[in-house]
Amino acid sequence: MASPRSIEIHILGRAYRVACKPDEEAALIAAAEYLDQKMREIREGTKVIGAERIAIMAGLNLAHEVLTQSGPRESAATRTRVVACTALLDAVLAEAAKVA
Repeated sequence: MASPRSIEIHILGRAYRVACKPDEEAALIAAAEYLDQKMREIREGTKVIGAERIAIMAGLNLAHEVLTQSGPRESAATRTRVVACTALLDAVLAEAAKVA
């Protein structure tokens, strides 16, 4: 099994380094792009201000999507995407905490 390596992703114009196994890199990049899109939609379509609050709203929206679309037959791809999104949200929130 390959060991994790650090890749750079971009969320709301900021770069983040995230540890990732090589075989999960494509899924992580796709999750980062999806999260970035959702966070931009929230920033542009609401009065929510601040990366931390936007990240929380995006996380709630993504969790709602997963819970309403997934049933007992949850796919491996869905689980991978949820894990990747969780890691990205953790990174965004950790970075926001450093700035605050």
